[in-house]
This record gives sequence, C-alpha cells and structure tokens, in this order.
Amino acid sequence: MQYTEVMVRYGELSTKGKNRKDFIGRLAGNVTRALQDFPEIEIHPKHDRMHIVLNGAPFETIDQRLKLVFGIQTYSPTIKVDKNLDAIKKASLELMQATFKDGMTFKVNTRRSDHDFEYDTNQLNMMIGDYLFDNMDNLKVQMKKPDLVLRIEVRQDAIYISNQLLHGAGGMPVGTAGKAVMMLSGGIDSPVASYLAMKRGVEIDMVHFFSPPYTTEKALAKAKELTGILANYSGKINFIAVPFTEIQEQIKEKLPEGYLMTIQRRFMLQLADRIRAMRGGLAIFNGESVGQVASQTLESMVAINDVTSTPVLRPVATMDKTEIIKLAEQIGTFDLSIEPFEDCCTIFAPPRPKTKPKLDEARKLEDRLDAEGMIQRAIAGMEITPIYPNQKFLDDKAQEDADLL
Repeated sequence: MQYTEVMVRYGELSTKGKNRKDFIGRLAGNVTRALQDFPEIEIHPKHDRMHIVLNGAPFETIDQRLKLVFGIQTYSPTIKVDKNLDAIKKASLELMQATFKDGMTFKVNTRRSDHDFEYDTNQLNMMIGDYLFDNMDNLKVQMKKPDLVLRIEVRQDAIYISNQLLHGAGGMPVGTAGKAVMMLSGGIDSPVASYLAMKRGVEIDMVHFFSPPYTTEKALAKAKELTGILANYSGKINFIAVPFTEIQEQIKEKLPEGYLMTIQRRFMLQLADRIRAMRGGLAIFNGESVGQVASQTLESMVAINDVTSTPVLRPVATMDKTEIIKLAEQIGTFDLSIEPFEDCCTIFAPPRPKTKPKLDEARKLEDRLDAEGMIQRAIAGMEITPIYPNQKFLDDKAQEDADLL
C-alpha cells in the first residue's frame, strides 16, 4: 500500500496550554532527527496534529522510527485524495483490500471540518460503506469496537483516509523537561532509568566511570553500545567517560573496607555533579532501586547524597527487579546488560559493606583523602563521545568471548 503521509497525534502535549507550541516544536525537531536519512520527507507540525508527507518514502521503515519517538501518542498511515466522491471510493477500497482479513469487523467514521463539502458525514458513511460491500467479500459491520475503523476526514485542503491507529511511545518530547546527567553503569537498572528519564522529556548526558586496568575496553564499549540503544529514543546522546582508577585505589588503600562502597559512591556523585554544572544540567539521574543492594539502602543514600544539593532522581527507585528486567527486555537493553564485562561498580567490592553507614563517619573518612585533587584529575581525563542510534562498539569477537564466559 502506497501511503501519502502519516498523521501524528500528540496525546499528553494537548494539556500544555500556552507552552504547547514549544512542545510541538521540540517534537517536530525530534521527529526530523529520527527521519534525517529520508530527505524527501516533509514535516508539518500543526496545532492539533503533525503531518509527515512521505513523498515516496517507505512507511514500513518510518513506522519503526516513529514508534521510538517520545511525545507521540498515536499515528496513522494516511492517503490524501482530492475532494471528490470517486477518489474517496477508490482510495477507501484500496486501503481496505490491503489491510482487511477474513473475520474482521469494520465501520466507516467520517469527520467533516469543511462544512461546504457537498456530502455530510452520514451520507459519506453510507455511500462508502455500500461501495465497499459491493466490491469486497465477507465484510461485517460492527459499530462498537470494530477491528478496523475506516476514517475519512474532510478538510479544507483535501480528504484524508486511514484505517489504522498505531500507538507511539507516549511521554513527552526529549528536551522539553530540561537537561540532566545520567550515571550509567553496565548493569540492568541504569539503562531502564535512562529510558524513563527521557520518556518524561529529559535530555540526558551519560556519565560512565571506568577504571583501567581493572575494567577492560570491552566494558567501556558495552556502556557505549547501551547508550547507542537508548539513543534510538533521542537521536543522539553524549557519552562522558570518567577515569576512576586513582580514586578507587586510594579508597581501597587508605579507608576501612566497610565504607569502601559508600565513599566510592560519594566521589561518583561529586563528579557527576561537577559534570552536570559544566554541561548546563539541572539534575542527576541514576539507576538506584531502594534496598536492592547494600549501597541502595535509605541510610546509604543519605550518606551518599550529602555531597550535593542538586536533585538526585531515581526513576526505578520503587520498582522490583522483575519489573526492571521486563522493561529492559522491552526497550532492548537487557541482553547487552547481562554480558559479563565488569564495570567499576563491581571491582573492589567488599564482602561485608556497611548497609547503614553513618554520615559523620563517611565525612571523616573522606577527609583523609585528597578529594579535590583526585576529582580535578578525573575531570581533566574525561572523554566526551557523541553516540548515535544503534552505534556498535563491541566487535563480533568480543561478543563470542562473552558467550563463552
């Protein structure tokens, strides 16, 4: 079926009042980036919906891209025809023949914003319905919850015909809720938290800590590749790799084992906050889930959050592991997250970490270290890489090695 355009409906954007224009503009920019390799496409954002004129571009490919754009509630592949009855009949029949399967029910639903058009909604419903019955077999009308709704929209410029209502990703366009940094590990939770942050319109920079030689290049490549999967939802994400070896070695050498994880996390949060300020971010996101591991008890969070007054947001905080895994599978990060390349969160892990660390003790222990000097050196050594959708960093041999472990 050769569709002429895609009609996009905004959903939650409809509630935005005076800011609606800005939200729609941001969504149009995000759709443009998602479809940038189709230069023939024209995108026309209107107040009530967005029209994507295909100009011959394949809808099947466009469909896969639009499913991942936050801010789209529903969309329909559409045929635009001239305002005459023969054109409506011809396009309606072609569309129904392409999508109807035996046993399906249908109805015709006409809407008319051009009230000067010669036929009203009831007349069009009956004429098009009768024409379909005359030219197709096994049709059955059902007015409530039919399998297919043939929608005919009579507008001032033309008539638009569709019979599919496809669901988008929902949420808000990425960038409409401001900018933040995300503390990305190589595990299951933080990619899911990243997805949920972007779904609420947050533009994120990924901050990933790596500790060579204790962590390998493959671990770093894994984190970048996870970012590439998540970039499907935003078009591009900046990946910031922060060297963490010196800090981890100093903590292990000079501080008691029970507080290793607490002090390490305090440094991570301080670094994330410095980077946030440098990048113009407003908040810090991470993948912590309350009580899931020793460093994610409420007592630990108090001892760690002490280093910043910046909002630290935890989208998966109240989700259990099975809920997080299910969402990771849905967004395509789970299989990569469980690849056994260690990140810096797992090295030097003490066998008996403090689950209820004392804030005063954490401060005293951190004061034994050259905190500012180590933070400055880590910042100086960070590397920023733009990551694009589905960008690959793990080669085939790395994947084979992982499968053998």
